[in-house]
Amino acid sequence: MEDLFSHDALQGKTLARADVVALLGSSQTFIGCDFEEADLSGMNLAGWKFERCNLRRCDLNRAKLEATTWSSCRGPFASFTGSDLTGALFVGSDFNNASFKDATLQEVEFTQCKLTGSDLSRVRTFDIAFEETLLINAKLSGHSFRKATLNRVDFSQSDLRNCDFRHAMLDHCSLREADMAGSRFDGSDLRGADLGGLRLIDASLFQGATISREQAGKLLSELGLKVR
Repeated sequence: MEDLFSHDALQGKTLARADVVALLGSSQTFIGCDFEEADLSGMNLAGWKFERCNLRRCDLNRAKLEATTWSSCRGPFASFTGSDLTGALFVGSDFNNASFKDATLQEVEFTQCKLTGSDLSRVRTFDIAFEETLLINAKLSGHSFRKATLNRVDFSQSDLRNCDFRHAMLDHCSLREADMAGSRFDGSDLRGADLGGLRLIDASLFQGATISREQAGKLLSELGLKVR
């Protein structure tokens, strides 16, 4: 087997499960490596760093990924189902249509990421942060954003049923055409949010939330009421 322990070998390599097994036991950094469709399920990769790596359809189910860093990676359809991502950092990465179902996402940060179509249902979270991130058509039902500050997060057409946005601040965010049935917005500040597509039946969800006069006028217009 090729020597994967040299510094140069961790750059631009295509790695399968057996190659990664040979690296277990110490922290590793991968730059521009290819893990497409690799089976890394159940592995302890805590503290590892991935930069500009291809993780398309990579299987990371039930892996231990605490304090991992994912920078400028591309992992459409990757699966993190049941994995532990406590303290992980995702920056400038594309994980469209990825699955984080049943994963532990405590103190995880997503910055400038694309998570369109991703499944984040039934995740275990505490102090998770999203900033400048696309969550279009994502599955987030039951998620708690209570007291969170969300900046430039696009929730358009997402499943936000039964989410908790109480006392949250949404700055330059979009909730356009999202399914928000059963969600709570008491004390939230929505003056910086796009609420387009709101239906009359959904208006009661925002009881106790703060919106701007301009938003109020637009909402009334979209609900078929004339504002004069």
